[in-house]
Amino acid sequence: MIGQPITLLLQEFAAGDRSALDRLMPQVYAELRKLAGSQLNRERSSHTLQPTALIHEAYIRLIGDSQP
Repeated sequence: MIGQPITLLLQEFAAGDRSALDRLMPQVYAELRKLAGSQLNRERSSHTLQPTALIHEAYIRLIGDSQP
């Protein structure tokens, strides 16, 4: 399912539309999984990291200790 363009949703969220975040996140997550999968396909065949795990690891590193 293709929703609204990500840029438009970001603009709506920045303008105060909190519901835009609910429409934005699934699209961003799907795109990140696609990019992670593409990147992992270029890695050695014996790696065990999955696209979802790669995204979650990146998120944890981005937020650092600022979140529980």
